Amino acid sequence: MTLAQVEATARAAHTGQTDKAGRPYAEHLQAVAEGVRARGGDEEQIAAAWLHDAVEDDALSARWLHEAALSSRTKGIVLAVTKRAGEPPEAYAARILATPGALLVKEADLAHNADPARLAVLDAATRERLTEKYARMRALLGLAG
Repeated sequence: MTLAQVEATARAAHTGQTDKAGRPYAEHLQAVAEGVRARGGDEEQIAAAWLHDAVEDDALSARWLHEAALSSRTKGIVLAVTKRAGEPPEAYAARILATPGALLVKEADLAHNADPARLAVLDAATRERLTEKYARMRALLGLAG
């Protein structure tokens, strides 16, 4: 699949979904993809950024991902950043660190999730909970700040 096809697929898969702030979910996907590009990520990582929440959010199935015309590296990154029910954060972070290319995608995801402008529209309790959650994951991944 081309990057344009991946983007179109991701946008279609998340149609009607919104983030915690009520914004169209595709805005988050675009921000993560742009964050990966800005951090020097390659096309496989940018494709993974567009798809990073698709399996986790049941927007696309694991079977779809397995059968998609994507590189094994892109598929591996998507699976690495896909949270699993009941999985401890330490195990999740270890899988990301063990998967070539996944850390950059997760770094861009965390950066957008923790954007103060995005968090500012949330209630104080949610904002505090998410800020702590994102900081903890950054620490587990060895990311500064």
